[in-house]
Amino acid sequence: MSDLSNAEKDPADWTTGDEPATGAQESYLHTLAGEAHEDVPDGLTKAEASLKIDELQEKTGRGK
Repeated sequence: MSDLSNAEKDPADWTTGDEPATGAQESYLHTLAGEAHEDVPDGLTKAEASLKIDELQEKTGRGK
């Protein structure tokens, strides 16, 4: 069973998940990646960016 609430969909289920990441996602990703001393691959989709943000938030302590 998923721990996501009804208000949160899995990024894999997003209808726009295959679209390019938004500018806000890319900006936040680069901020988090800098703090985590990681590189962010170019060309991420919205869904991939969301998952990477979650991963980096865990690493940097900025998680939910």
